[in-house]
Amino acid sequence: MSTLTLKNVTLKFGGLVAVNDLTVQIGAGSITSMIGPNGAGKTSVFNMITGFYKPTAGQILLDGQNLVGKKPSQITRLGLARTFQNLRLFPNLTVLDNVKAGMHSRTKQAVWGALWHTRAQRQEERLIEQTALDCLRFVGMEQDCARIAKNLPYGAQRYLEIARALATQPKLLLLDEPAAGLNYEEKEALIGLIRSIRDTYGLTVLIIEHDMGLIKKISDHVVVLDYGQKIAEGVPEAVLNNPRVVEAYLGKEEAV
Repeated sequence: MSTLTLKNVTLKFGGLVAVNDLTVQIGAGSITSMIGPNGAGKTSVFNMITGFYKPTAGQILLDGQNLVGKKPSQITRLGLARTFQNLRLFPNLTVLDNVKAGMHSRTKQAVWGALWHTRAQRQEERLIEQTALDCLRFVGMEQDCARIAKNLPYGAQRYLEIARALATQPKLLLLDEPAAGLNYEEKEALIGLIRSIRDTYGLTVLIIEHDMGLIKKISDHVVVLDYGQKIAEGVPEAVLNNPRVVEAYLGKEEAV
């Protein structure tokens, strides 16, 4: 289990401040949710953590190691994986090949090994396939391994992206709106899956989500952003009843 720490993190795009002096501690083994209205800066935070954006200021530490300035592939190798709000699958590949692609950062054999089909390369390929099958079995999709990804129902595509993230063998998993587009039954199943991921794999989980019912049920800790600033954090019930949080979502009531 890993800890993630953001220290005084700021992100600016020209004159626009997307994230402002954010300090957050994500505890090892926790399921933490990051919430806030649209445009609050949540996805920008994820993009900084995973190396897609470089903070203007501040530090992002995974188990004490600064991630700032590292490439996304380097951060993945350090044990951090994510899913995306908008699915990023390989639509024309099979389910199994999509998950195998997630292990690319963990492969050790050089190009010549693949060209000459060496013993080490064959062993690694068997390991990759077995790991991919294990991840698909864990999310309940082993029977779909030969299907083309684009032909899956939307909810199954969400699970496939989670399986691919697990194949990178992460210590910390970032889920960007994993419940988007799911119905009530699918969301309930997702809650069970995320808890099982944390408990079985020993992962720390950080979630961006808009479904408040899901947030209440799954979160150990909640962080709230508004206009790029942290306005509240704590246990779900206290945070979701915080007047500043209610105002951020619903607006300030006008005096009559």
